[in-house]
Amino acid sequence: MNVATPNIGKSRIGHSVCPHDCPSACALDIEIGADGRIGKVRGSADNSYTAGVICAKVARYADRLYHPDRLLKPLRRTGEKGAGGWQDISWEDALDEIANAFVRAEQAHGTEAVWPYYYAGTMGQVQRDSIDRLRHAKRYSGFFDSICTNTAWTGYVMGTGSLTGPDPREMAKADCVVIWGTNAVATQVNVMTHAVKARKERGAKLVVIDIYDNPTMKQADMALKLRPGTDAALACAVMHIAFRDGHADRAYMKSFADDPVGLEAHLATRGPEWAAEITGLSVDEIEAFARLVGETKRTFFRLGYGFTRSRNGSVSMHAAVSVATVLGSWQYEGGGAFHNNGGIYRLDKRELMGLDLLDPDIRELDQSQIGRVLTGDPVALRHRGAVTAMLIQNTNPASIAPEQRLVRKGFMRDDLFVAVHEQFMTDTAKLADIVLPATMFVEHDDLYRGGGHQHILLGPKLVEPPSTVRTNLFVIDELARRLGVSHLPGFGLSERDHITRMLPHYEMDCDGLAEDKWIDCQPDFDTAHYAKGFGHPDGRFRFRPNWTATPAPNRPPASIGPLGPHAALPEFPDYIEVIEAADDEHPFRLATPPARTYLNSSFTEMKWSREREGRPEVMIHPDDAGANGIADGDVVRLGNVRGEIRLHAKVTGETKPGILICEGIWPNDAHLDGEGINVLTGADPVAPYGGAALHDNRVWLRKEAA
Repeated sequence: MNVATPNIGKSRIGHSVCPHDCPSACALDIEIGADGRIGKVRGSADNSYTAGVICAKVARYADRLYHPDRLLKPLRRTGEKGAGGWQDISWEDALDEIANAFVRAEQAHGTEAVWPYYYAGTMGQVQRDSIDRLRHAKRYSGFFDSICTNTAWTGYVMGTGSLTGPDPREMAKADCVVIWGTNAVATQVNVMTHAVKARKERGAKLVVIDIYDNPTMKQADMALKLRPGTDAALACAVMHIAFRDGHADRAYMKSFADDPVGLEAHLATRGPEWAAEITGLSVDEIEAFARLVGETKRTFFRLGYGFTRSRNGSVSMHAAVSVATVLGSWQYEGGGAFHNNGGIYRLDKRELMGLDLLDPDIRELDQSQIGRVLTGDPVALRHRGAVTAMLIQNTNPASIAPEQRLVRKGFMRDDLFVAVHEQFMTDTAKLADIVLPATMFVEHDDLYRGGGHQHILLGPKLVEPPSTVRTNLFVIDELARRLGVSHLPGFGLSERDHITRMLPHYEMDCDGLAEDKWIDCQPDFDTAHYAKGFGHPDGRFRFRPNWTATPAPNRPPASIGPLGPHAALPEFPDYIEVIEAADDEHPFRLATPPARTYLNSSFTEMKWSREREGRPEVMIHPDDAGANGIADGDVVRLGNVRGEIRLHAKVTGETKPGILICEGIWPNDAHLDGEGINVLTGADPVAPYGGAALHDNRVWLRKEAA
């Protein structure tokens, strides 16, 4: 039974941080009873960004912490891979087997045969990133973390030169808030907190731009439902109208942009009629939006991660952030464009991640192409040897990675050893050789930073974990000891030691941060709004980016170089059709946005989440349903060159004709044939610096025979 060790005493409120893969990184107040168990979880009212509001998923976290299906013992596979046969094993024996498997792989094929694989199941710096220290110490294969942020980050930084922007709390001071490419109600609830405050206190208009009528769009004063991957066309038309109607701030651009004259000439043929044909919006909708933002100086463009899910996402993000520069919105409090604040945090992570041990000659493998890597694709393997051993922490690639059939085929290889450190028996854990039970966030110390805000926050250990589970840091240090590298810098330190060593810039240690709870790192107005110049060497915003030479937060190493069809990227902001466009054989485009009560593949184990979501369904416009003889609730089959799956149809006007929407990453066994939606998604890299275009898929659709 999963019962935390009691910490007998009085009940109290503990302060922590939501660890999950979300830009909000909410500050939390957590009830802790006299029995040492957590109770209600609330957003911290003292934190100026969280502002007392959190999502329903995290508010019920006690249900997850004490879930009867939580992993509590190390397990060794018995029988065939994926057959579900397991036996208990001690921690000592489990770690010995993992270390021995790594040694065998290294002896047979070299150090690059081992691939530590992780992502953002926890956003805690220590528990997430310590795996890289082991990687670099042992010269294991590198990890190019492309799957989530790369495309959007790249497009934003191509314009601004820095992954920073206006204080996101300034949304509350805007006269118009444009939420573009994010379903904030479902995925970043605090965006709505500040946007709604602007509406209530200032009469601000709320504009939402997305591809279907999601919960955020339903709260909008102006809702623009465009075709997937066509955002740049809308942005270009808005800038065209701004130049045409006198709303472009020519004086601002003369001082702060590289080539406004060239941009205006380029946009001469990118008017609203042109954009309407591409986006599916009406000319009137485009004109009304352009007029609203053109006449509203304090317009805050909140640009989301929807951009990063399309093959032209970097170009679309660059075009969208260019709108704020044409209008001069950056000059005003409550104005400008914001995507992520990752560039403001000055954490020293060299020791934590073992960066001084990094060997640039070791290959880097693309996490998004795990299916190709594990099935021997020579390009994905960088024309080197096979991966024969893996340690996986904080991610579930058998569910969330594209090209799912290749991923499963790779995991089923008899010569591949896989250890998974997890909290639940995920689709990936089911395919492992060794499964290790992991702590949850209130059971260990860690440090967090908010991509969507401006705080560094401490998440201290609040309750004792079950005696049979272990932290990620413990696993890394114990493997380092067995593999002969524990003497190297960074190993053997506690979480609190690591936290202190990341904070030298702030002249604070872990104890000081525990007292203060968080550090507000927001730069001053002039810095945040680029009032003294943008982040490029000449201080100018780039309307004409160098798509293959500009530094970016997650640019692939020189050994990989630019990725995807980068030669096709435009000189100025523009719509380019490098998307997976519909064709005669695949007349529909499929997008796979998040479900409200799931977070990637987390929370899918919760009964109340599944009851809220119902079942895996595909949203189909009534016109498309009628043309294909499909009624609501019918079983339909979707397919493309990667595979096919069956789902139930949800006939709804919330999507556009020709566009199919499947919300959420469900466990594979929740689907009719035991395969998830990522059977249909591709892993071809996005230009120019990589990424996974998970919302950019062409498919065919047909009704299944009764």
